[in-house]
Amino acid sequence: MPTRITDYLELVHQLPEVVRTDHGRYAKFVVSGHTFGYLWEPTRTVGLKQTLAEQLALVAERPEVFEVQFTAGAFGWVVVHLDGVERDELAELTFEAWRLTAPTALVTARDDRLPT
Repeated sequence: MPTRITDYLELVHQLPEVVRTDHGRYAKFVVSGHTFGYLWEPTRTVGLKQTLAEQLALVAERPEVFEVQFTAGAFGWVVVHLDGVERDELAELTFEAWRLTAPTALVTARDDRLPT
């Protein structure tokens, strides 16, 4: 079953200290002043921070669902087409993006609890 935009919003807002800012055509999601995700409602896509290795693996495995957005340093951002992922997979990807960005104390306090 495809993931809805409301699913993504529910997942991302379960993570500590997430701030959403709207920028017209897209929304940006930040933790401690650093961006880890984007949402483009008109195209039903999200952009998520991942490791370079994960970015390449996702795109190689399912190019109809994932595409390279950009790279920045040691990180590769991926565009995720919500129609191609289920909520549990999106929860893992969103959590990883947040974990790669959040301060160590927040990550430690959250442990490995995925949003549901």
